[in-house]
Amino acid sequence: MDRIELLSPAKDLDTGVAAINCGADAVYVGAARFGARESAGNSLPDLQALIDYAHRYYAKIYVTVNTLLTDAELPAAEELIQRLYDMGADALIIQDAGLLELDLPPIPLFASTQMHNHTPEKVAFLEKVGFQRVILARELTLDQIREIRTRTNIELETFIHGALCVSYSGQCYLSYALGGRSGNRGQCAQPCRRLYRLVGADGRVVVKDRYLLSLRDLNQTESLADLVKAGVCSFKIEGRLKDKAYVMNVTAHYRQQLDAILSGKGWQKASSGQVTFDFKPDPAKTFNRGFTSYFLHGRGAPIASPDTPKWTGEPVGRVKRVSSRGFTLESSLVELHPGDGLCYFDHNKELRGMVVNQVNGLEVTVERYEGLHPGMRVYRNHDHAFLNALEKSRTERKIRVDMAVSVDADELRLGLEDEDGVKAFVVLPGKFAAAENPENARAVLERGMRKLGGTEFTCCNFQVNWQSARFVPVATANELRRQGIVALAQARQTQRKRPEGGARVNRTVYPVYRLDFTGNVLNRMAEQFYRRHGVEQIEPAAEAGLNLRGRRVMTTKLCLRFELGACLKQKDRRELPPDLSLVDEQGNLFPLRFNCADCVMEIIFAGKTGSKD
Repeated sequence: MDRIELLSPAKDLDTGVAAINCGADAVYVGAARFGARESAGNSLPDLQALIDYAHRYYAKIYVTVNTLLTDAELPAAEELIQRLYDMGADALIIQDAGLLELDLPPIPLFASTQMHNHTPEKVAFLEKVGFQRVILARELTLDQIREIRTRTNIELETFIHGALCVSYSGQCYLSYALGGRSGNRGQCAQPCRRLYRLVGADGRVVVKDRYLLSLRDLNQTESLADLVKAGVCSFKIEGRLKDKAYVMNVTAHYRQQLDAILSGKGWQKASSGQVTFDFKPDPAKTFNRGFTSYFLHGRGAPIASPDTPKWTGEPVGRVKRVSSRGFTLESSLVELHPGDGLCYFDHNKELRGMVVNQVNGLEVTVERYEGLHPGMRVYRNHDHAFLNALEKSRTERKIRVDMAVSVDADELRLGLEDEDGVKAFVVLPGKFAAAENPENARAVLERGMRKLGGTEFTCCNFQVNWQSARFVPVATANELRRQGIVALAQARQTQRKRPEGGARVNRTVYPVYRLDFTGNVLNRMAEQFYRRHGVEQIEPAAEAGLNLRGRRVMTTKLCLRFELGACLKQKDRRELPPDLSLVDEQGNLFPLRFNCADCVMEIIFAGKTGSKD
């Protein structure tokens, strides 16, 4: 586990290639079906093209098959997995334990964070039944990750950037309860990004119309070294629905950060090639809701983003004056440009946007606006110059190669060795006369051999071995170089080690003997799996048609008492009415239960307010 992996998302082929070019060691991507982001599926030909491209750099492609499956879907899922294996996919990310009961090819299995991988006991079990990697729950602290590492040998993957699910992943049933769209089936309607009011049992409104379940985005930039030392080997960026600019920017940022950490420390990146950036990565320049390190270092700073679930962007300044054409700033923290997108909160706390037409010092002309007044703060959530630089980027990823040419009277030989120690050797026969100008002959030969543009290689060291200088025609040198690069690329693929894995059929005892609906057992194969591993009582998954009225539909480390300064563990706390509940815009009531022993908040679904059904 001395190889450290930067794992990037991709919604499509183009984004996946961009992620590889920006330094991703691996990319995770959805197939056409059975992915937890239903709208981020890809055709098999596109997946094949992405796999082939990634493998040039010894990068890997992981395919998500991480939804709960019905009995009727299992045969299609089994067929899809075989196709993915035949195409060269490097691993499957899965949620449904029923897949382990199928006749799968020997492809590595990664336990999706949707499997709720939050304890050493659960992770140890997954290791024993054949998973090669677990994707850890986002809520874990650094100490909890360290404990899992000391008690298991399995690969550990953790999220380091991007959107956060407010509920423990795989344990959220709010979307399904409200409208039948299940997050565990890839159809989440994101009710956590909607408006709620917080009320007491007496009906008193404590907080009105805020996005009380919306979290800030994760950013573990400052904690990467701690995570490496704790035993994490894969660092995951969230975002299979994000655009190409986001993936490029965030991947490039973490590539630079990890390279600085790994340098001279005995760790290596998990793929080949050095990236040369022609832009300056900055995570603040692409979508985010403000950043948090979440619970990695314990409960501390606020983690919620209650004002808006949208991206406000970077602060610009405060409005001094408003005119018919725009506004004047008191001062500006950034340099604005025509085409920039700005936003602000009006007096109703509604986020509004506008586009910059012209900038003259602190005077800003915009297309249109309403509700903007002096004293309001303005933010930039579309940096036109930065995004334009990303769009035009010619960022390159090159594998370093040493080249050695030998020439005698009737033979031209080229030896190549890349940064991974892969070697290739080609020979061209011919008649090579003595050079009249040895220095020029060598310079022309070297210049021709170094012309590797358009390939994934770059020449770092070049040497010529000859007893006497020979003249090599440019066309001959070009042919030698072409054959050498083809031979090296073929050698790399021949020597690339394909990862192997797969389920282990055994009777390892599962950590618990009873599963309620949160065990997510939707098909007979999943039930068979858990019964073989000692589970005696199994309630079907919610998606089997369970009535969730009166049931817990979300468990979250977000505690509204804590966020409001009313934590029961604090001495100087704000007093709130008892029996708090959330009410959404449709009048659905969600009583809150505060489990202070485990420091979690539980959300119960009670249906429409005033309804007795």
